[in-house]
Amino acid sequence: MGDDGELGNTAQPVRLPAGRKAEIAAYVAEVEQVTVAVLSRRFGVSSDTVRRDLDQLAADGILVRTHGGAVSRSAMIVTEKKLDVRMQLHTSAKEKIGALAATLVDDASVIMLNAGTTCLALARHLGNHRELTIATNNLRIPAEVSPKAVNDLYLFGGAVRLAGQSTVGPVSFRVTGRTSDLELRCDLALISVGAVSADGGYSTSNVSEAVMMGEMIARASRVAILADSSKFGAPLFAQVAALGAADYLVTDKEPPPELADALQRHGVRVLLPSAEPPA
Repeated sequence: MGDDGELGNTAQPVRLPAGRKAEIAAYVAEVEQVTVAVLSRRFGVSSDTVRRDLDQLAADGILVRTHGGAVSRSAMIVTEKKLDVRMQLHTSAKEKIGALAATLVDDASVIMLNAGTTCLALARHLGNHRELTIATNNLRIPAEVSPKAVNDLYLFGGAVRLAGQSTVGPVSFRVTGRTSDLELRCDLALISVGAVSADGGYSTSNVSEAVMMGEMIARASRVAILADSSKFGAPLFAQVAALGAADYLVTDKEPPPELADALQRHGVRVLLPSAEPPA
């Protein structure tokens, strides 16, 4: 095996790394999502070599690295990204954000969670909490949160988005015998967004989803936005809320200077995994 990890037959011409990387990039673009193991077999090189190639291609902005493989850029810019793809992106950052966001949750409180994958990470870190009331449009939350942590768990109704494993509809519940929906309030809304920017605030790619997330924020005494650092940048299609609508931004890295200044001006506290949790 050579220094670059080739497993090739000496009777065949050696493929130059640059050429191999171009072929890998083209293959990922074609299939949209692929694992390291599949690429290793297809191109006859070691898994370590594939990982190095994918890391370089990701650094060059050609594809997106996931846990155990890669996803094409074209698959990432579509409006509806499948949940199984999104769950593989930035997994370490999401787990750190979820663990830190869980420290904001008080026992016996009422919380609202939306359908973001970072909220799934948060739910997994609520196991030591008790007597929570959770309301969500995230169909995966019931399977992720510990039954010991919850007194009551409510799922908002509406149209089911299979790709995102969520519902989209009003943040309300109809009660038999009443002419109007119950007025709902929560102690804390924990909202995972698609983008955070100084000018555009918090945004996502779907209008109906943005409206629902905005309703959760409007019903909360406190609001925590959950977003890993890949979400810093240009706003997406639909604004969820203005920057000052949140009390906390829970993220994995310091925001860039312009965004950091805007957050400070609007009184949003940035919480990082390395920092002390809020009192």
